[in-house]
Amino acid sequence: MKKTWVFSCVVVVGAILGGCNKGGSQNATEASGASASQAPVQPAQSASEAPAASGAVGTVTKTQLPAEAGETLRLIKAGGPFPFGEDGVLFRNSSNLLPKHPRGYYHAYTVRTPGSTDRGQRRIVCGGPRRQVTECYYTEDYYVTFKRIAE
Repeated sequence: MKKTWVFSCVVVVGAILGGCNKGGSQNATEASGASASQAPVQPAQSASEAPAASGAVGTVTKTQLPAEAGETLRLIKAGGPFPFGEDGVLFRNSSNLLPKHPRGYYHAYTVRTPGSTDRGQRRIVCGGPRRQVTECYYTEDYYVTFKRIAE
C-alpha cells in the first residue's frame, strides 16, 4: 500500500515537472486540476495595450467571433454536452482581469481550435447561472486578455 502511494506521488510530480516546457506547462496546469486562471504569467503589456479597468479589452460581437466560439456559446446555452471534460470548470479570476464576483461565479469553456491536437488556447468564460450567456468573455490567448462578448 505504501509503495503504491509513493509511486503515485512520483508519477504525479514527474508529470508536473515534465510538463514545464512552454506548451506543457499549460497542460500540466489543466491536468493538475488547478484553476485556469493560474496559467503562466505573460510579459507585461505596454501602456497602449493596457486592459480596461475590468480587465476586458473592449468588446467583440458574436458575428466577429470564430465559428467555433459560436458553437461553444450554443453548447453553453443548451447545457452541453461539451466536447471536453474540463468544460464548465470553475474559473477563479485570481488575476482580477474580469469584474469581481464571488467565487464560483465564472466558468470556463473550450473553443475548439482547428488543427490543434489539444484544447488549444481559446476559451469562453461566462458568469452567473449555468446556461446563461449574457456575461461572457472570449480569450484567444489562454486567459491573458479578454473581450466581452456583446449581445
